[in-house]
Formats: sequence, structure tokens, C-alpha cells
Amino acid sequence: MAKEQLIEFEGTITEVLPEGRFRVRLVNEHEIIVYTAGRMKKSRIRALVGDRVTVEVSPYDLGKGRLTYRHKDAAAEAYRPNANAQRRIPRRR
Repeated sequence: MAKEQLIEFEGTITEVLPEGRFRVRLVNEHEIIVYTAGRMKKSRIRALVGDRVTVEVSPYDLGKGRLTYRHKDAAAEAYRPNANAQRRIPRRR
């Protein structure tokens, strides 16, 4: 296995922690702590408890990982804020 190779797992977010970290239960029933990938922060992708996610884990430390993708489920599609709603902008005085 090369040094740069990462292992990908799928899991479910079980707890939201401070500073963009999450506790994720993997498919194989292990729990790890993951942080949000920069690409997800840049795109402002939000993750909530119960979301199905893909995680990259280094073979050297299997207790920590990086959250790289949030899967779109039917439950996530059901909640969509109204895109046509106007945002209220305060007046300047």
C-alpha cells in the first residue's frame, strides 16, 4: 500500500462536535471522529445527524478521518428551503 492511499468508508453521522468535527458510525460498526474536508467547507455543504456520508481514513490512524461527501437521501431532499423566498435586508438609516 502506497503512503498516499486512503481507505474510503461509508457511515452515518451520530454526533456533531465543535469546530467542524463529527462522530461517525461506519458500516462495520466502528465509530471514528472526522473533520470536514476543505472542499465541503468551501461549498458550504452542511451535514447533520443521521446523514449518510463517505469518509477517507489514513491507514496509519484508523480513529480519525476526513468527511468528503454527504449522500443525498430522500429525507434530505424532503427538507429544501424555499429558494424563491426573499431575504430581508435591513435598511440603513
